[in-house]
Parts: sequence; structure tokens; C-alpha cells
Amino acid sequence: MLRQSSSSTKKTLLDAALSPRYVWWMQLIAHRIPIWIKIFFTAFMIIMIPVYWINYGPTNFLYFCDVSMILTLIAVWTESSLLVSMCAVGILAPQFFWVIDFLLTAVGIPSTGMTAYMFQADHSLFLRSISLFHGWLPFLLVYLVYKLGYDRRALFSWTFLSWVLILISYFFLPPPQENPGLVPVNVNYVWGLSDTVAQTWVSPTAWLAILMFGLLILFFIPTHLLLVKFIPKQK
Repeated sequence: MLRQSSSSTKKTLLDAALSPRYVWWMQLIAHRIPIWIKIFFTAFMIIMIPVYWINYGPTNFLYFCDVSMILTLIAVWTESSLLVSMCAVGILAPQFFWVIDFLLTAVGIPSTGMTAYMFQADHSLFLRSISLFHGWLPFLLVYLVYKLGYDRRALFSWTFLSWVLILISYFFLPPPQENPGLVPVNVNYVWGLSDTVAQTWVSPTAWLAILMFGLLILFFIPTHLLLVKFIPKQK
């Protein structure tokens, strides 16, 4: 009887271990990105996407940072090294300057005006608190690209995507306005660094070319080289 009972218990445990639900759960927790990161990031996106859509409209999701958030959401569940690497190449350096500009503006030393909207009263505190993801997203991406490895195709892939977004922003979205309110204007800084007035240093088309190639040369390529040097290839 004991031998029969033991055999029955082993069979029950084996059947449970081979059940699709059990296999799916074990695969989920065994992945390289901890499940709690996936859940918390997804929860944040569940809040951010509808709030941004209602308050800013769909064009807000053409900003580099918002595109990166969506790609990162896909990447944490699929554990795509390419998607994480693209986001890292594209926004690590710009978001570093966002953080510096935010800190300087917070202590009364505004520099580029890039984060001026974070201190405007017509933007609710709730909306501005969501926008603080600009500050922690770069650190999350460094962790993710370290866990998944760096995909060398990211430089070309992000450059192509960013140029498409820049051209859409320039030809189809509103330029800077004196009182834009919550309407996204000057998306991806295609008219200059200010949302209220266009730059006048050079012609608009010259600025567009400077932006496209400047981002590539000053931000994307250096970030790519650093990631190649310090992060292993995709796993």
C-alpha cells in the first residue's frame, strides 16, 4: 500500500509539473528579467498611456522618450535585446541632459528650457509626476541591456526610427506656439529647443539636418561605442 501510495503521489506531482500552466509559470520566473520589474513597468504604462492620450493626445507618443517607453514595455516581456539596445542608444545621452536640465531648473538655474514644462502651473502635478519617468528610465535601460546583452544592430535601427520620427514631427506636427497649453508642439525639438518660439540661428531645414546628424554623431554613436565596450553581446 505504501509503495502504491508513493507511486500515486509521484505521478500526481509529475502531472502537475508537466501542466501547461505550471510550465508557463516556471518559464516566466526563470527569465532573465525579474517578474516584479515586468509587472511594475506594465502597471506604470497602464496608467501613463491613457492619461497621456486623454491630456496630450496621440501625437505625444511620437516623442523619442514615449516611443522608448512603448518599446521597453514590449522588450521586458519578450526579453528582446534589440529593442532594449535601440532604446539605450537613442535616449541614454539625451535623458542624461534632461536630468541635468531638470535639476538646474529646480534650483533656479534654467539652461536649455528642455524641462521648463515640469515647472509650469498649467500642467497638473499628477501629469508632471508621471513625466518623472525621464529620470529613472535611463537607469532601467542600463540594467536591462546589461541583463539581455547589447545588440549591435541597435545603432542603425534606432537611427532609422529616429529620423522617421523627426521627419513626421517636422512636416505634420505643430511648430512652437506662444501658449501651447497641453498640446504637443515642437515634438522632438525639430524647430529648436523651446516650445514657445522657433530657433533663429539657422534656417529651419538647416536645423533639421543639424538635428538629425547631430544626434547621430554626438549622442547615438558615442553611446553605441560605450555599450559595445562595456556590455556583452546579446545573449
